[in-house]
Amino acid sequence: MDSPETHAAPESRLHFLDYWRIIRIRKAIIISVFFITTVIATVVTFLMRPAYSSTAQIEIQPDFTSDVPIMNTPYDPYFMETELNTIKGDVVLSRVVADLNLNQEWGKKFSPDGQPLKTSDTIAYLQRYITLDSDRNTKLIDITVVNEDKDLAARIANTIAKDYTDYRLEMHSNEMESGISKLQAKYQEEEAEIQLEETNVDELRKEYNIHDVGMSPTPTPTIGAEQVQQLNEKLIEQKALSIKLATEYSEFQAIQKTNPTELGDVLLTSISDSTLSDLLGKLHENEQRYATDTNYLSPGNPDLASISSMMATLHREIADRVNGIMYGIQGQVTSAQAEVDALSQQLTNCETQDQVELEQGQPYWRAKAQLEDKKDLHKLLAEKIEADESDAAMPKSTLVQVINPATPGEIPVAPKKSLNIALGAFFGLLVGVSLAFFIEYLDTSVKTIDEVERVFQSPVLGVIPQNVSTLIEEGFDSSHAEAYRVLRTNILFSRKDDNLNSLVVVSAGMGEGKSTTVLNLATVFAQAGQRTLVVDSDLRRPTLHKLLRQSNDTGLINYLLKQGTLDEVIQKTPVQLLDFMPSGKLPGRQVNILGSEPMRNLISELKQRYDFILFDSPPIMGLSDASVLASEVDMAIQIIQYRRYPQLMNIRAKQMVEKVGGNLVGIVLNNINMAQDESYYYYGGYYYNNNDDSQETPEPKGSAGGSGGVGIQQKY
Repeated sequence: MDSPETHAAPESRLHFLDYWRIIRIRKAIIISVFFITTVIATVVTFLMRPAYSSTAQIEIQPDFTSDVPIMNTPYDPYFMETELNTIKGDVVLSRVVADLNLNQEWGKKFSPDGQPLKTSDTIAYLQRYITLDSDRNTKLIDITVVNEDKDLAARIANTIAKDYTDYRLEMHSNEMESGISKLQAKYQEEEAEIQLEETNVDELRKEYNIHDVGMSPTPTPTIGAEQVQQLNEKLIEQKALSIKLATEYSEFQAIQKTNPTELGDVLLTSISDSTLSDLLGKLHENEQRYATDTNYLSPGNPDLASISSMMATLHREIADRVNGIMYGIQGQVTSAQAEVDALSQQLTNCETQDQVELEQGQPYWRAKAQLEDKKDLHKLLAEKIEADESDAAMPKSTLVQVINPATPGEIPVAPKKSLNIALGAFFGLLVGVSLAFFIEYLDTSVKTIDEVERVFQSPVLGVIPQNVSTLIEEGFDSSHAEAYRVLRTNILFSRKDDNLNSLVVVSAGMGEGKSTTVLNLATVFAQAGQRTLVVDSDLRRPTLHKLLRQSNDTGLINYLLKQGTLDEVIQKTPVQLLDFMPSGKLPGRQVNILGSEPMRNLISELKQRYDFILFDSPPIMGLSDASVLASEVDMAIQIIQYRRYPQLMNIRAKQMVEKVGGNLVGIVLNNINMAQDESYYYYGGYYYNNNDDSQETPEPKGSAGGSGGVGIQQKY
């Protein structure tokens, strides 16, 4: 027989309501853990002894040298963190332990035999009571001590501040003394080296015959160097004179070529020559007379001719004098250039000689320069030693200053009852919720319809609520009856053929509600006017006869063993149109009787007599009876009890039905707590809560068919 087509349900995503459902379901665990944790936190809080807090505030400064102003040092977070660890470290706290005699005092309190504690143990106890805090961008540190003895807390805080101050001062003093000692040793070492260097320099001076009377480490100018300097100055002057003469001579030559008559006047502007000056004066005087006489004398006049002759003579004399002067200037230019050349050669010779002398004295000058450098460093070292000695002699009370000493606290700071109880309640709630989700994670049983359809790939035909009894006892108008009517409707619509009228109910394990489901489903079929037979085929642990209060002396086994007819093994029930075939008593040797040919013939005959035949079966895991029945009847439905067996077990049961060729039409979820799990509210919320005060569930009445029977009011 073909199984009906089923479609995989889409993957569902977790929603907030899914988490809320888990909380609702596991609320007992959450409330229990919350209550227990809150009570424990409350009891422990009230049993704790009160503790008092005392705070001493100090201001600390970095340990710089005296040449750096302490008040101008910037905030250093690394320095502050280092000092916080130092204050809470063994070096400072061991002093506190010794000053307050805490080994003996706390030995009486914490040691089992009252013996003094070790210093390391006392420091460990002390560190529990101390809290250090520093405000950002300040140099203030708060030393807070919490103890049951408020006076002791104040004494510890003040002692820590005092011992830390002493520790800083001792460290500073030791560092300064150690530094000064090293500097003094270095100073003595350099002193000896300088004396050796001075001896070496003096020997080099004598060896190279160097004239050095100055204190400068640079070479003293020699006689050759002075001569070079003088020659260089003379050469510069001579070059300037030569250039000047050559320039003037060139200018005079240019004038001589272009306007020779004016050259005499130009020469007088640059040189002094009385002869040329007299000649030019006479020429100018005759020219003036000639120009004046021309105005009233005729050109042939003897006076004009005499003046003209005089002027010609003067021009010749001036020209001769100018040529003489030009020749003299040319001689001066040549002489000046010769002097320049001579000075240049002499300067070169002097420089060469001076360089030779300078190179010969280089070892001396290098040694002297090194000596002067060492003396300078030696002087700086002496100044450093003097400054450190002065700094060490000055008091350093500003390294650590107690701003606010600690005073005994008057109000307890611990335990914080409200906070402790609130934290206990919060922790309890957190642990409870976490435990609930952890248990839910470990729970692999079936929980929701979506989960069934996604994992089992089968439709859910019905959802049966919790605490359901038989409808014969509850009545057809009970709130539970509608769930079975929905199941019946879904089964009818799941059939491909109307001739499929035999149905077996299987489950993976015991106690999942097969028998109650079979009986109530058969009751609903019968109430709908269909002739129905319910067969108890659980041969090992039959149950239906107990629910129907019928005899189990004869039944299915007797018919299959030919110990009775069909009419003899079928019994009437209090429900009209509903018959019942009990299982009978199973002989030990007939364990495979359900797979026999008589069983198949019985099913065929019952299909002809009844509209629907419903078979109860044993658990399918570990027994073959349910698998055999699933292969012989038309349809099978699987009962899965809500949150009972693991999914893998139910999946295996479904696979066993399909493996033998059974037609599994769907799955029924049983024993659902509708009020607790919102996932199922809409499957039964309407008809489970719709109770009319004026409507009463009819009492079962006796039927006309038999004595002592119970009549059921028909719904349809």
